[in-house]
Amino acid sequence: MVQIEAFQGLRYDLAHVGSLSDVIAPPYDVIDPELQKQLYQAHPANVIRLILNREEPGDDSGEEKYERAARALKQWQRDGVLSTESHASVYVYHQEFTYAGSKFVRKGFMCRMQLEKLGEGNVYPHEETHSAAKVDRLKLFNATKANLSQIFGIYQDEDNQAQAILERVILGKTPLEATDHLGVIHRLWVVDDLRTIIELQLSMSDKAIFIADGHHRYETACNYQQQILDSGQLTDTHPANYVMTMCVSMNDEGMIVLPTHRLFKGLSAYDSATLISKIESDFDTRIAGTGVGLAESVWEQISLQDAQDTIGLYCPVDETWVIATLNINGLEKLASVANDRTDDWQGLGVSILHRLLVETSLGCQSLPKPKYVHLITEVVDSLNAGTDDDGEVFGLAALVMPATLEHIRNISKNGERMPAKSTYFYPKLVSGLVINSLE
Repeated sequence: MVQIEAFQGLRYDLAHVGSLSDVIAPPYDVIDPELQKQLYQAHPANVIRLILNREEPGDDSGEEKYERAARALKQWQRDGVLSTESHASVYVYHQEFTYAGSKFVRKGFMCRMQLEKLGEGNVYPHEETHSAAKVDRLKLFNATKANLSQIFGIYQDEDNQAQAILERVILGKTPLEATDHLGVIHRLWVVDDLRTIIELQLSMSDKAIFIADGHHRYETACNYQQQILDSGQLTDTHPANYVMTMCVSMNDEGMIVLPTHRLFKGLSAYDSATLISKIESDFDTRIAGTGVGLAESVWEQISLQDAQDTIGLYCPVDETWVIATLNINGLEKLASVANDRTDDWQGLGVSILHRLLVETSLGCQSLPKPKYVHLITEVVDSLNAGTDDDGEVFGLAALVMPATLEHIRNISKNGERMPAKSTYFYPKLVSGLVINSLE
């Protein structure tokens, strides 16, 4: 199955940077310009300068930011800001966070994972990717020759036996610790004991990995590996054969999947009567009430049902919430319009929303990318604003259930990918704890 290895990571020297909290950053794709600015100000060696170097006055070709990232990485190594681990290691990584009033700890470990072509081995994707993001990341790979952020991989392990091997070793040992801008506490332990690493490899040897987050980076790593192969420089031991990966058991108590709600742009704003008239042949509908502030109540009704086929819809014209549940006719129509997909895929809330409700019932094809948000407070704030940052008006909002870990496993093994933003694993893994050199 998948092959994992220890590696000699690059890590910040706290004697140079002081607090690890000052130099970490969330994944590049969730950083907006304001947060980027804050991270730049947090510390002159914050990892933001590597993962998302900003454009500067005088930039001409657009390639300068990648070159700056590469220079910073080299300079920090020369100055001792980043140091290479003395022994090949795996890195135990815990995240302590609060969600819905309860405290959780998600436990996993970082290693190098051997690359496999998606769909041809035991590494499974679950979401669609966008070409522009892969072009951007490949430029960064080529400039820095490093995995600056880890892939997030999940695997089945009902008794969490693989993680237990590492938990025994770190018991009583003091971790490195950092707190991110959301208050999530990140703890890291370095494990270089060869016997432990071999035991971990054996425990993981019969497991498949499902990519939870980092699809673009995984596919970029494969593209980078192909470049090295084409150049005639790829050997069996070349680090480009691997990608830095965080491995977490699907059965870990800290595994939480949040919903990704949608605010649609580029379609006509509907009043509730018009919306219902367009979708009522495929959905049983009922009015839930009026007012943006009712969002929390609508979501509570939907989430308590825990049913993928029920969606909450907000019509800005008359400020009305409609709860729509797929009916028999809609089920049959979805099977027809998505006959290239399996029953597992068709049963997803996001599939029902996009393929049937928006594209078929409303007849809205090729819409701009919706605004994606995860918290109901974000839905309310966005609807109160009325427009996205680009000034586009929201014509419809949708509250939709998240895909489950079982959905991810089944759909991935079917060789399918879910619609974009079907899942949101909280909290995000931070960059800056460990870097994997590809040289």
